[in-house]
Amino acid sequence: MTYLDNAATSFPKPEGVYVAMDRFARHSLANPGRSGHKMALESEHALADARHRLNRFFNGPNPDRWAFTLNCTDALNMAFKGALNDGDHVITSSLEHNSVSRPLVALAAAGRITLTRVPADAGGTIDPEAVRAAIGPKTRLIAVTHASNVLGTVQPIGEVGRIAREHDLLFLVDAAQTAGVLSINVQTAGIDLLAFPGHKSLLGPTGTGALYVGPRVTLRPWREGGTGGDSLTPTQPTDFPHHLEGGTPNVLGVVGLVAGLDFVEERGVEAIHRHEIELCARLRNALAELPGFEVFGHADASRRVGALSFRCAALPAPELAGVLDQSFDIAVRPGLHCAPYIHTALGTAPDGLLRVSPGPFNTRADIDHLIDALTQITGGV
Repeated sequence: MTYLDNAATSFPKPEGVYVAMDRFARHSLANPGRSGHKMALESEHALADARHRLNRFFNGPNPDRWAFTLNCTDALNMAFKGALNDGDHVITSSLEHNSVSRPLVALAAAGRITLTRVPADAGGTIDPEAVRAAIGPKTRLIAVTHASNVLGTVQPIGEVGRIAREHDLLFLVDAAQTAGVLSINVQTAGIDLLAFPGHKSLLGPTGTGALYVGPRVTLRPWREGGTGGDSLTPTQPTDFPHHLEGGTPNVLGVVGLVAGLDFVEERGVEAIHRHEIELCARLRNALAELPGFEVFGHADASRRVGALSFRCAALPAPELAGVLDQSFDIAVRPGLHCAPYIHTALGTAPDGLLRVSPGPFNTRADIDHLIDALTQITGGV
């Protein structure tokens, strides 16, 4: 299989991820914080080490402000439902994944918040001044994706973060498509809440993610339960990260996440990003020479991540992806990509687009195989 669906989840994982998880599962997988024996302490140390690693990687102020989650969706729900109060106003964008949109729309539909959605321009970028113009007296939170999972376009989070701080607002960034391929500094970007998965560009396993909660934020707990410490407290402890981590954490997954982070840091974020962008540019240039293809999103490589979406006049995206899978062993992602608002704006609903997203292990030969397959398919229609 030629796997080109890394924006959904990265595959394969670095060999070190498989090795680390296998070793830990066989020798150290106890319940952290629940017992005093050596295996439990090893599990607790693994979590503490992971928090330190994430804090250093994203330049956080304190390792304890990193709470482990099931995925990015879980982290976003923690943030929205923990930070927002009745009557608050939230600003978001037309680029958002349903992991951002659905919790906010549900809160708005229930009459608990009001919501403004700032549109992206034709190239797939939001204007920070449009965000500023949307701020009102009840605005509490600005929530935007760092990069569109449909168009691959990177958003100006530094400028939006400055606007949020100027107005004393909370700023949330969904880094599902950027954590591991773009440098993110939560302090200089003014980020109060950073949500990201472990299974995409950080190259860890599924079922992992984290939420950074900055010192300006007070959150109600998303889930309540055992933490292994402070068992006498009748309600969830207020100290971080236990405030947000009720129940047994996915220690095995976190060990795999750290092993993925090892690879990312060794290879280098900029080098991985450059490699993926070059592969997307190779595909984009080839599609420009093929009749009947339309590529979406601006072409400026410095403002993109490695995701390229297009449509074919000959076949709708779901059918084209099916042929690529069944006849050429190529894995891509068709459809609406859980981001209906941007597809509506682009006029690409309901069939959506076909998205190609290379990862660090893909090669030029993989892209050439895809180009050859597309040539054969469209030439035969």
